[in-house]
Amino acid sequence: MTRNIDDSSQIRPEPGQWLETPFGQVLLSQESRLIEEAFDGLFGEQCLQLGYWGDSNTFVRFARTQRAAIIGDRAPAEAGDVRIAVGRLHRLPVESASVDVVFLPHTLDYSDERSHAILREVDRVLTPHGHLVVLGFKPGGLWSLRSLVPGAGLPPGAGSLISDRQLSDWLQLLDMRIQSVTRYFFRWSLPGNKRASSPTWEARGRRFWPELAACYMLTAQKRVVTLTPMKKPWRSRPKVVGGIAEPTTRVSRIRFDRHR
Repeated sequence: MTRNIDDSSQIRPEPGQWLETPFGQVLLSQESRLIEEAFDGLFGEQCLQLGYWGDSNTFVRFARTQRAAIIGDRAPAEAGDVRIAVGRLHRLPVESASVDVVFLPHTLDYSDERSHAILREVDRVLTPHGHLVVLGFKPGGLWSLRSLVPGAGLPPGAGSLISDRQLSDWLQLLDMRIQSVTRYFFRWSLPGNKRASSPTWEARGRRFWPELAACYMLTAQKRVVTLTPMKKPWRSRPKVVGGIAEPTTRVSRIRFDRHR
């Protein structure tokens, strides 16, 4: 079911054909396994995916929440049974504090320099202690030499790469707690590379040379800052001299409790 909320977004190059290549299918397969594990302990009422990566049901089928939906800047060719809305990702048509899990599958890689605005919207719609899961292409690594290899490269339109360290800094400014960063996909970006990812090779890469990874998965949790008034310390009643009370200074103190 697709609902059109805002069809004024600009059309970007689509990675669909790239993902249909054997190399793209290998990447999608590995990312599906990662997201299935990441979603396994994330519960609640609503999971929201922003943007498309693969079919509409590639990742949301793993959601452990009661409901799942997708918001993108276009309507997909096939929506299936997934609830889909069309809207601007930097101005989400979603109520504040209403989503338990937000998922960005390479969404920031196609953000057209609107990453900050998208992340602010994510922070707005997340419930207290809600979770964020992000997939992104990692600048550098094995793919830093992709321009030297004919036929190699990122999917079309992925021109807003953000490193996992930079993303972590941005999210911490939004008072989100970084839970984990997993770097994965240690393969040359050659479309003709049809071999499936080797679990042994992936394990070695994550352990010994994580900087060479092509992608990363970051998970974070929204923290809530509450204002807790402190009780005033006990004071004796002011003495009265000649019918005039001694002046006192009454100050309310506020303590910030940060729930982690």
